[in-house]
Amino acid sequence: MLTTPYAGANRIRFYGTLSARARTFGAGTPVECSNRIPWALPTARLRWRPTARLAGYKLTGELGVALPRHPTAPQDTNAHVERSTKPPAPAAATAVTRHLAEFLASATYTDVPTAAREEATRATLDWLGSALAGAVEPPARIAQRIAHSLGVSDEATMFAAGRSSAGAAALANGVASHILELDDVHKGSTLHAAAPVIPAALAVAEREHASGEDFLLAVVLGYEAALRVGEAVNPSHYRHWHPTGTAATFGAAAAAASLMKLTPAQTLHALGTAGTQAAGLWEFNADGAMSKHLHPGKAALNGILAADLAREGFTGASRILEGERGFFRATSTSHDPSRITDRLGEQWKITENCYKLHACCGHTHSAIDVALDVRARRNWSGTDALDAIRGVEIQTYGPGYEIVKDPNPGTPYRAKFSIAYCVAASLLEGRVGLEQFTPDRFDGEGVAAGPTASLLERTRVSVHDDLTARYPNEWPTRLIVTTRDGVEERGASGFPRGNPENPVSTQVLEEKFLGLVTPRFGNAVAERALHAVRAIEGVTDVCSLFADLEVSDVVRR
Repeated sequence: MLTTPYAGANRIRFYGTLSARARTFGAGTPVECSNRIPWALPTARLRWRPTARLAGYKLTGELGVALPRHPTAPQDTNAHVERSTKPPAPAAATAVTRHLAEFLASATYTDVPTAAREEATRATLDWLGSALAGAVEPPARIAQRIAHSLGVSDEATMFAAGRSSAGAAALANGVASHILELDDVHKGSTLHAAAPVIPAALAVAEREHASGEDFLLAVVLGYEAALRVGEAVNPSHYRHWHPTGTAATFGAAAAAASLMKLTPAQTLHALGTAGTQAAGLWEFNADGAMSKHLHPGKAALNGILAADLAREGFTGASRILEGERGFFRATSTSHDPSRITDRLGEQWKITENCYKLHACCGHTHSAIDVALDVRARRNWSGTDALDAIRGVEIQTYGPGYEIVKDPNPGTPYRAKFSIAYCVAASLLEGRVGLEQFTPDRFDGEGVAAGPTASLLERTRVSVHDDLTARYPNEWPTRLIVTTRDGVEERGASGFPRGNPENPVSTQVLEEKFLGLVTPRFGNAVAERALHAVRAIEGVTDVCSLFADLEVSDVVRR
């Protein structure tokens, strides 16, 4: 039986192994195929064009198939069959979980190229700023109190709250990481990897007294697992599920397993146990609830739990990703298992990381960048834009719009998920930082009376199919600002600033870090934390890295 888990634009890609009974198939010989593609399709009859001796061969390739009429269905294509010489090919459909586990368990720091190592350090720097600044926010304080209630322990650092067990620290630090909406994001998976992966890696690294190199390797591998799983189920998964809580659980488990030196078999069990805990629903967005912050914290905790259980002999599903009732089928209407194995060990996902420079949902960032360009082009200062603008039209992509469509947010949290508000703030104030989301700007029903509320009345947001078609490879937007004298200022962007296609320097990330940490912990703590990250690769025991910060004693609000 051959399975077709992925439907390409023009062909169905298949993977599989023919039984020993399979002999020579001549042209036109019918073969049954079990289909796993993004829309309902009964078992199809496939016809090989070439004559090929296939007995016992592991196959990968493309084939022609007559399909029922469907708006997204590929048409008949020219087929070919080839003998695979690459081990990952069959694994892409039948054993991707095992293949991933074996890779994670065998990878060493020397396997990781310099660019990926450097990106792991940059990702840690960027994460630490968000985690420290978020640690003094109300949702984080709640999580810290609960973490302490789970028991007394000195295993790991809990930012702004002392020490606790590794799992509890990962929970609290993961929650803190995702509060300010300034943590990193990955386009293809629509996933914030740092917030769940790095808290898990740091907590276990401290507990296990791991070296800086081991910690950075764990971060790289955690990103690898989280982002590849996220890509495999995106974009249909994103309709109901928050990948930072779901797919990232695999990443947290991968990071923990690496630091604990689990065997391939143990790592497989850890992934199985991680997957059965993976959760996180988008319904929180309807209320602006704190659940979004919980998702990475719980993913970090669950990942550590999965690895700890595996080390003690606790078993997990061996096909948690690709199984008939596994993660792929349970959480997406379409999935591409090849995303797990494609160029695994060659293309390191952490090098695709995107850094956020605006304190709001990433789906607003392309539009913000364009709005800032328009403001600069027009030399507007202060609220000049309010008098000059007659109307604003924001064109965006469908999946992003569903998250950021609030036209008149009534709370700071809701404003972070309002593309209209973020663009208005950009045009009027020239930045979208934390100060654009203070409580005094909102009255519970909408934006408080003033310049921003006035500009929102002239702002329209619309979804365009051509932009949606470019997602998730791009997060595109078009902006049209019409002035009162009839001039149209136009701009477009597919990649926000901070994306690999539109990169920022480490210096910019360090400035962002200091801007977040210094006001909350003082300059001395901020500088010590920055120095610690710069030195992380060379330390022999990560447990000593942040112990000197004593952040719980110096918090100032």
